[in-house]
Amino acid sequence: MEEMKSDETHGEHTLIAVLGITTLVFLILVGVASAAPFAYIANMESNNVSVIDTDTNTVTATVNVGTYPVGVAVNSDGTKVYVTNHYDNTVSVIDTATNAVIATVPVGRWPEGVAVNPAGTDVYVANNDDNTVSVIDTATNAVIATVPVGREPEGVAVAPDGTKVYVVNTDDTVSVINTGTNTIIATIPVDGFPVGVAVSSDGKKVYVASGGNCTVIDTATNTVTATVPVGSNPSYGVAVNPAGTKVYVTNVFDDDVSVIDTDTKTVIATVPVGWSPHGVAVTADGTKVYVVNGGHDNVSVIDTNTNTVTTTINVGTGPVSLGQFIGPQQAQPVPLVANFSANPTEGKAPLKVTFTDESTELPTKWKWTFGDGSKSFLQNPTHKYSKAGVYTVSLTVKNAKGSNTVTKTDYIKVVTKPVAAFSASPTSGKTPLAVEFTDGSTGIPTKWKWSFGDGTISREQNPEHQYLQEGKYKVTLTVSNVAGCNTIKKTNYIKVTTNTRPSIYSENK
Repeated sequence: MEEMKSDETHGEHTLIAVLGITTLVFLILVGVASAAPFAYIANMESNNVSVIDTDTNTVTATVNVGTYPVGVAVNSDGTKVYVTNHYDNTVSVIDTATNAVIATVPVGRWPEGVAVNPAGTDVYVANNDDNTVSVIDTATNAVIATVPVGREPEGVAVAPDGTKVYVVNTDDTVSVINTGTNTIIATIPVDGFPVGVAVSSDGKKVYVASGGNCTVIDTATNTVTATVPVGSNPSYGVAVNPAGTKVYVTNVFDDDVSVIDTDTKTVIATVPVGWSPHGVAVTADGTKVYVVNGGHDNVSVIDTNTNTVTTTINVGTGPVSLGQFIGPQQAQPVPLVANFSANPTEGKAPLKVTFTDESTELPTKWKWTFGDGSKSFLQNPTHKYSKAGVYTVSLTVKNAKGSNTVTKTDYIKVVTKPVAAFSASPTSGKTPLAVEFTDGSTGIPTKWKWSFGDGTISREQNPEHQYLQEGKYKVTLTVSNVAGCNTIKKTNYIKVTTNTRPSIYSENK
């Protein structure tokens, strides 16, 4: 690995900028309650990786890896992180669920840049001292191919369709690898000690940080189409936002980030950050940019709407970070939700009911309670209710994600033939007389038909009726359910008088 040393002093520190490829990787972890994106930052001098929760901008874990970790990449489903260890000539494989190293893969000499293809099946590692790229099979964690490239390769990026890999070499070239054959299909000349490389989300453009410029390559022709001046040499990290409208380039000696408009190919903003900015990455929603400051051992967070630093996060010692290192924005995990239906939900005893599980997220265990003291552990049970009544049914489902319960109150109605009964208040009085009728039937009727004796009817359970003429009225109630019907009649039940001749009527008469 070639080193570029600077005697430029910032405060009390003298920067030694090593153009390695420590990579900051954003990752959405499914299974984490908040589904927060995480940034993985390799700290070269402390031999570890800082894990940043980008929701809270705090370091949540520190993972020890090999000696002088440089490059970092995450696979497409967010389950593994690959870290190149420069002086160990190895790649550490981190399980993101446990933040533990689960494998160490020997590669070439002085590994630096690293990238994973979209399918998550192959990892590409730039070996700086061997002038090669190692191809790792992620199923076996073993090198399956070694591809010669240019001199002292640094940054690595994979095209979105996974068919090409772009490798930046410090001999001022970019090697293009065909992933189907693991052979070089093009070598593109660039200027000024190129280091960082990024591919646009549509795969049409490659951006290379080289010297004090950002070089733009057309992937259809493998030719340079533009060179955008940015900060002072060297420019280091480069990243493209998901929309492909902005490119961010770190300027090591200027302590700032250049923001490029991809349509006009001009710098539209310059954002001051920390001392010796190297790696840069954009969050998947495009709202934040994370910049690793090697001289200050921290990370600056830029708001892309205002192009200002909103917070600074302390990490390990000697972070550098280089490359296109944004992981996929994964959906919020879908919770396990219990649900069910039944058929029939009403009938006469004995009633046979079939229950159907309609829970989400594929439960593996079921527990039913039917409200009559019985239980079942089948997914779709059938249960017989022997007695009339109203029953509450509950279902609890479980899988590896957890458990969930749903309860449906008074869900099953088992009935017998109803027996009609009712009362009224008042049952006598002067016109106009408003009477409230109350159903007192047994056997769980579902339908009611009232006849009030004055030619009017009601189908409410507990109706109110107004009598406008004097007289004695017979009231009839018929109730029914699936088991049958029953009728009750009360003759001369309601007595209505008038006030027209008060001497004729007396309450004591």
